[in-house]
Amino acid sequence: MIFTEKAKTIRVMFMPFRDGLQSSFGGKVRLKDILPAMKASAEAGIHHFEFGGGARYQAPYFYLGEDPFDDMQSMRDAVGPEVDLQILTRSVSGVTLTTQSPEGLELQAKLMKQHGTTWDRNFDYMNDVTNLINTGRPIVKSGMHHQVCIALMGMPFESDKVHTADFYINIGKKLLESDLHIDSICLKDASGTTDPKTIYDTAKGLKKIMPDDMILWMHTHDTASMAVACYMAGVAAGVDGIDLSVRPFAHGTVQPDVRAMAHALKGTGYKLDIDASKMREIEDMLNESLKDYQFNPTTTTPDPRVLGFPMPGGAIGPNVHMMVKAGVLDKYGEVLSEFPVVVEAGGAWTSVTPGSQQYWLQAFNNVVYGRWKKIDPGFGRAILGYFGKTPLPSDPEVVKIASEQLDLEPFDGDPLEAAPKNIEPARKALEERNLPVSEKNIFLVMAAMVPGKKIEANEGIRLLEGNPRIDFPLKKKEEEKPVPIAAAPAMAASGISGPVTSKCTVTENNISRVFTVTVEPAAGGNELTAPVENKSEPSPTAQDGTHVYSTFTGSVEVADIKVKSGDIVSKGQVVASVEAMKAQHDIIAPCAGKVTAVHVKIGDEVDSTKPILTIS
Repeated sequence: MIFTEKAKTIRVMFMPFRDGLQSSFGGKVRLKDILPAMKASAEAGIHHFEFGGGARYQAPYFYLGEDPFDDMQSMRDAVGPEVDLQILTRSVSGVTLTTQSPEGLELQAKLMKQHGTTWDRNFDYMNDVTNLINTGRPIVKSGMHHQVCIALMGMPFESDKVHTADFYINIGKKLLESDLHIDSICLKDASGTTDPKTIYDTAKGLKKIMPDDMILWMHTHDTASMAVACYMAGVAAGVDGIDLSVRPFAHGTVQPDVRAMAHALKGTGYKLDIDASKMREIEDMLNESLKDYQFNPTTTTPDPRVLGFPMPGGAIGPNVHMMVKAGVLDKYGEVLSEFPVVVEAGGAWTSVTPGSQQYWLQAFNNVVYGRWKKIDPGFGRAILGYFGKTPLPSDPEVVKIASEQLDLEPFDGDPLEAAPKNIEPARKALEERNLPVSEKNIFLVMAAMVPGKKIEANEGIRLLEGNPRIDFPLKKKEEEKPVPIAAAPAMAASGISGPVTSKCTVTENNISRVFTVTVEPAAGGNELTAPVENKSEPSPTAQDGTHVYSTFTGSVEVADIKVKSGDIVSKGQVVASVEAMKAQHDIIAPCAGKVTAVHVKIGDEVDSTKPILTIS
């Protein structure tokens, strides 16, 4: 039991409007559905919010058709000028998923400051001190409060070399001994898998070497139901500030609710600088504004299995939603089981973005294609050194495989210097399309550039051209009643009055597909329901040739088309690629022949029933 005779107030950063959105919905929540509750939170006396960065930078324009900088400015306007607003940045990746140039990071800091940010929390998933120093400088230069992170993670395999209290304290020591200006330090456990004893020892050791007036903050998630216990351990050791949230964006993959933590601190001499009695009003507003959103139980339910697959709440949410959309949620358990393998082979970097995504995609590839048969480019570049130095040496055999598959040599230099210089290519892409060229637009395009991605699919370009992808998790509305048509004689004669479900096998060029079909009579029992008429161009028929489909049952985006009508292709040739789980997957020609039609374009969404092209 913790107790202090000298009363201490613990500072709170309120998380529902950034991490809560990301951990529950991958950030895919419209601004209008959260802004009133955020304004009410500020009016209730809450004076420190996380509001941008992380996936909440990307989600507005990747999936909602909203400009993330405009969203940030609207949030600043709603809470007023005195409230502290914080973003989350990813060291050499900034607010993106790949490495950025020093010039790109400077532009990012400038824009974030311009659009209302006062605090910048910066972490490096490798815990590479050199990366943290180099990427901290633009933050300091911009005038924002610079909070540097030490990233924590519980290990899914035994090791006494990394992710111990001594390991974390040594990182803090190196940071404090550098010439980098640091306003505060944060212990960031994105997966909620660090044990309370390690938290306590780390915080205790850091407070001994930190300046007396420097704040020590702590961030964790309640994915394994350990968050309150870990916060209590941190507070007992001297932590000054913690991250909390409110239902429906609390617990599960998010942070604990303010009310739970306030209750845990009763009678201890510690209290929060936030009024727990105000949470009911904020919760009610959020429940009302989010009533049409579909919460997935995977993101709202605690799952102690995370202790064996240290995946952050902010990544579980997006990945679950992407798996549902792609029709591969049945592989979720297998992917989790593969996690310890990729963590150990990779070198035990912490599972915060982009490291979590690299682990996840490699585990997914191992399950779908076979272990190490397809190296995810992000994972491969990480073990080859392009994101910094891994905490433990990567498996040399996997490094060799990655080098061969990606055609990249291992790298031990500065990741910032090896990063692509994308400012000018982004400017050129805007000019070629007669789009307004501004620093903000350049950054929107630049931040969406990833190796191998076509500029036609760039989310910044799509937003500015008025063609954004719209994809957020609303509840399915009840479908309109179908129009009745005359029943088939056999059905009418049978006297069947209820729905009949059967299976239908369709064979096309020796390829069989099985569909489940439900025929439901109308109320009278003598009528069948007619399908909704498809007004679009009719699908190609079997006589047209062999159709090439996505390998994913659910909806995925066409990332590239590598052939055109009239091309001759061989069996097994890569003819297209689709993007699923934020990675590209090849589509292979099932036969040799001539491409007689291409039915989609880059950026279109397809599933396993809509052909991408036809080979005759």
